[in-house]
Amino acid sequence: MNESETIAVLTRGDERLEYADAFMWAAQRLGAQAYHMRLPSPSDAAGAWQVGDVGLGTNPVAVEALKNVDMVVDCALMLFSAEQTAIQAAGTRILSAVEPIPILARLFPTQELRDRVELSQKYLAEAKSLRITNDFGTDVTYRLGKYPALAEFGYTDTPGRWDHWGCGFAFTGSYDDGVDGTIVLSPGDIIHPFDTYVQSPVKFTIEKGYVVDISGVEGWSSLDADFVKAHIDSFDDPRGYAMSHVGWGLDERARWHGMVQDPAVIGVETRSFYGNVMFSTGPNNELGGPNDTPCHMDIPMRNCSLYLDDELIVDKGDFAVPELRPASRR
Repeated sequence: MNESETIAVLTRGDERLEYADAFMWAAQRLGAQAYHMRLPSPSDAAGAWQVGDVGLGTNPVAVEALKNVDMVVDCALMLFSAEQTAIQAAGTRILSAVEPIPILARLFPTQELRDRVELSQKYLAEAKSLRITNDFGTDVTYRLGKYPALAEFGYTDTPGRWDHWGCGFAFTGSYDDGVDGTIVLSPGDIIHPFDTYVQSPVKFTIEKGYVVDISGVEGWSSLDADFVKAHIDSFDDPRGYAMSHVGWGLDERARWHGMVQDPAVIGVETRSFYGNVMFSTGPNNELGGPNDTPCHMDIPMRNCSLYLDDELIVDKGDFAVPELRPASRR
């Protein structure tokens, strides 16, 4: 950001007004032109993130204004919206900043993290297959190559690029019919947007890119499995059962136990913690795919192994590739 650029800070209602003040001050210190766009509060579920909808869809004048700045600091969380895609296509870069201030401070982006995330992106972009296993019975294969690999390292300096402050992971998507196998969540894995830790194993059976069955595991309660299934069914949208992106977290500063119980944030810390393997269900439009269902789940798993084209990349929660480890762990 410099004196030749314009920045817009996007908020809605009374949410994160202090963030807007801080970003406006920072932009002025850097010599940039800045303004604050404040959308109305949502009419329902105030404070909760409605996937892909912050009110811009009915406000084309606001969308056009955001297309005409160099950078948007998004404190309203328009992720997965058609409006965000259009703004990026106009060349505007976007930085989401919604996490609690202590997390933003602790997970401040670094060049070293960026290097490892971008190397991960390169590995994913070049691979044709991805396989995940764990000791609870996970064995699932993704057929890669249709969609790009993306990197999130907490800031953006490229026109049209989106990132999220606090992130440290890389991911991609399979062919729409290209996921087959079984995923079994183990106790301590995380289910977003529930923002809860798994208490009893959940078994996903996947065929041709869709979850065809969700069940518990013999000898354990089926409560977690029942909860996941009920959540997806509540959207009355079969696309909620589609498999979405997959990747891994790289930030050794992020805490697996750092769950934020706040429906107005994404929870990047528990998606970014070092060595987690995360799979997602629902929308893939962030990758350029056709699925824009509002039914989205991110599920970071611990102690998994991940292979790209049969090469071991993640070994039970640690990286088998030395260059993907932080310098202190090589």
